[in-house]
Amino acid sequence: MQNDLNNLFENINIAVDFIRKAGYAKSPVAGLTFGSGLGGMSERMEIELEIPYDDIPGFVPATVDFHKGSLIFGQIAGRDIVAMNGRNHYYEGYSMQQITFPVRVMRGLGAKTLMLSSITGGVNPEYSAGDVVVIVDHINLMGDNPLIGPNDERLGTRYPDMIEPYSRRLVGIAEKHARNQGLRLPRAILLALSGPTFETRAEYRMMRAMGADIIGMSVVPETITAVHGGMDVVAFSLVSDECFPECLEAIDLDVLLDRAKVGSQVIFDLYKAVLEDKDF
Repeated sequence: MQNDLNNLFENINIAVDFIRKAGYAKSPVAGLTFGSGLGGMSERMEIELEIPYDDIPGFVPATVDFHKGSLIFGQIAGRDIVAMNGRNHYYEGYSMQQITFPVRVMRGLGAKTLMLSSITGGVNPEYSAGDVVVIVDHINLMGDNPLIGPNDERLGTRYPDMIEPYSRRLVGIAEKHARNQGLRLPRAILLALSGPTFETRAEYRMMRAMGADIIGMSVVPETITAVHGGMDVVAFSLVSDECFPECLEAIDLDVLLDRAKVGSQVIFDLYKAVLEDKDF
């Protein structure tokens, strides 16, 4: 089912119908992701229903150890939301269409906003490990695009405009909250690569020269899909490590995940602030 692009609209409806029959009858205002190492955010929301990806037609299982792999439904700040508790990545061997199918389903359930989170490496020397940033633009070097293939006009236009992939309005709400809380929230340009290898010193130098602030292996496919579906997008990322070629050290995944636990609290508060703002 996942690779049948000619029947994508029908497959989305099959998944939506399954979720409705499982007991979720609401229309969420937003779809969220709890990215790598950030799954602890789910513990701070009011959960009404949780469905493993394995059970939902068209979804593929999460293979990364620290991604739970379930769709959860509940409330944050009194708003009905649906959240991906762990995401699938291109490097897991899935197609772009497979890893973005959950975004299609969240849109099919009624969500008009997509709120993304991730952990990334920082190539901007003004960033420090542990900083949380708001993404305002991206550079797609993943070598693929989730919209390649037949286009169904019921899902979106053939040529979506990416002049504002991340909503300036939602970025403004997040920045207002950060100012009120005395929180540092730099703007960032994300450069996305397929992974799963981390980059070489030469690659980090090239990426910084291209204008990137952070490097990651996700977010961009979901953003493209959301924009195609007419959704507003806001995305936050934890700078989990400093990728400066002159003083580069081997990445310790355990250290990254420890930082993610702390950063997840900041990102959840940003999610909450955006959802409860009167201009949302």
